[in-house]
Amino acid sequence: MLSLPTRSVFRTMGTHITRAASTHARPQGLSNILQKNSDDVVITFAKRTAVGRAKKGQWKDTSVDELLYALFKGTLEKTKLDPHKIDDICVAVCHPPSPLYISRAAALAAGIPYTVPISTVNRLCSSGLMAIRSIAHAIQSGETSLGWAVGAESMSLNPRPTPEVAEVVSNHQHANDSIQAMGWTSENVAKEYNVSREKQDYYALISHTRATEAVRNGIFADEILPIEVKGKNISVDDTIRPGVTAEGLAALKSAFPQWAPGTTTAGNASGVGDGAGLIMMTTRERAEKEGMEILGKWVGTTVVGVEPRYMGISPAFAVPKMLEQVGLKKEDVDIYEINEAFASQFAYCVDQLAIPIEKINPNGGSIAISHPIGLTGVRQVMTGLEELRRRNEKVLLTSMCVGSGMGAAGVFVNERVH
Repeated sequence: MLSLPTRSVFRTMGTHITRAASTHARPQGLSNILQKNSDDVVITFAKRTAVGRAKKGQWKDTSVDELLYALFKGTLEKTKLDPHKIDDICVAVCHPPSPLYISRAAALAAGIPYTVPISTVNRLCSSGLMAIRSIAHAIQSGETSLGWAVGAESMSLNPRPTPEVAEVVSNHQHANDSIQAMGWTSENVAKEYNVSREKQDYYALISHTRATEAVRNGIFADEILPIEVKGKNISVDDTIRPGVTAEGLAALKSAFPQWAPGTTTAGNASGVGDGAGLIMMTTRERAEKEGMEILGKWVGTTVVGVEPRYMGISPAFAVPKMLEQVGLKKEDVDIYEINEAFASQFAYCVDQLAIPIEKINPNGGSIAISHPIGLTGVRQVMTGLEELRRRNEKVLLTSMCVGSGMGAAGVFVNERVH
């Protein structure tokens, strides 16, 4: 059984990463994080498309470039931003062929001038957060003044490809484990850490119930930008299933009966979905000078690696490391958005972190909303910031496990406090 790193380990790791990654000193402690400085990296726009159920939902025939085109065009119309002011765009997208070409083409078609460069990033489930990190670091270094961090995925048209590696690579145990199906890692966590089917269904029911209530109350409308594709204007997620019950979850068959203990089901694992989202970032000084509304502030991000066969436990490592790096106590965080890749790993992480479930995914998570891989990292940030706004609270920590045995986390501050 794996043990969590000690605080001294996190302290050492955090110091090393901070020195390697940036000449800027990270703020330490809650009071410093909440201070407003002219060179802060701030968020001035954060919207996503509605999410579609893969293979069966509203985006099942819509390609990633179509989603990006509509999102880019809608963002320019909504913000009235002169696209010539964009210094850089980073798109998180994992599985489409030639992702940079299609992202660049979508931007150009949407009216973004050819002088605006674009890149893509792929760290699987954390890709959206990595796009945010890329733009934030570029702004922090002075290389960029205003940028877009974007996440997109069509799991309908571009499902996970089967990784292929050479025999000399696959003969290494961890290497071979790192390319296995994610369902296998879910069952490994359930077996190794004794996460029962009942506990998995318990957390799954919380996610489904909260997301259903959020839809009923129009909560997600605050973060969704309606877009038009093929003559249809779409503004509501079609992935959330109302009426999920404990009895219904318990009756579902194993999704992976080939792997013991076979406790992962279609009801207690993240849904497969399609969608895109965009976060605009700049400095506080520029935002104030140009009259942009400041929604939130980026504080920092971190990444970790774990044993690949237990991929899903990584938030239990990434969250403490992130807290350590910015000098926060877990009680300082008002809302945690932790990705629900599988209820097995989510339950383990919740137990290990000892965070009240009331603070985690208050409007449900990927088990209910689904998990378009490139989108999730940006969705969790905008979902968390909107909920902080509604509650008049301040600090968000987001985290997710990452395929192949990694994890990531980030801290953000809500600035719409009254």
